[in-house]
Amino acid sequence: MGTVRELLAGASKPGDVEARHEAEILLGHALGRDRAWLFTHADSIADNDQAERFRALIDARQRGEPIAYLIGRRGFWTFDLDVTPDVLIPRPETELLVELALERIPNDHEFRVADLGTGSGAIALAIASERAQARVVATDASAAALAVATANARRLDIGNIEFAEGDWCAALDARPFDIIVSNPPYIAAADAHLGQGDLRHEPVSALASGADGLDAIRAIVQSAPSHLVPNGWLLFEHGYNQGERVRALLAQQGFEAVQSWLDISGNDRVSGGQRS
Repeated sequence: MGTVRELLAGASKPGDVEARHEAEILLGHALGRDRAWLFTHADSIADNDQAERFRALIDARQRGEPIAYLIGRRGFWTFDLDVTPDVLIPRPETELLVELALERIPNDHEFRVADLGTGSGAIALAIASERAQARVVATDASAAALAVATANARRLDIGNIEFAEGDWCAALDARPFDIIVSNPPYIAAADAHLGQGDLRHEPVSALASGADGLDAIRAIVQSAPSHLVPNGWLLFEHGYNQGERVRALLAQQGFEAVQSWLDISGNDRVSGGQRS
């Protein structure tokens, strides 16, 4: 047992703002309350089961398990997504890809959109939620990931989306798409970061892609033209230092209007082009 104040004080060192913030999220989860409730009920007492649940969550976090997996949720765009260790944890920088896609998708008529390697469904669901006339197909090679994405679509009541199992464009039907988007794996297989932080617990297949990290992007750039209408867009996320190389890949494949867009840190984060 213990009060909210006592449990939080015991879970982080004084002055450690990040640890305190994480402890508040985990305690709220253990109690079934939001963080605002914790601030106004600091003297409320957690029962033994709740206190033990909270301490188990703190222990797991100290072992490096990601907050998103511990509570089973991650905020993205305008909603919370269910996440499991079967899917990549959605990240704020990926919202740039959603914004760029929405700029190219009209509000007033049907538009065919494909999201390759959808994972939790973050990108596809964000687009589908903002463009009711869009018809979104989200693919993934992982059946477990598709189960998570499908459950998110059902819980969020987003109906203009369908899911297909397969590797990149292989799962798409014969009808061309107006825009294809993707957040593929783009970390080099030997990158030391894969053994650090949250990345240690995320699916390697959603993170790493070959010796230089570009194997998946090469496959997408090569296969996308046959699934795009003329002047259709391909947009994808990539690593901060890969902009020049992916623009070259797009140009070699005959894409036009090839360009990259910067993230909030000023690094190339999304690149794309139009099918000729």
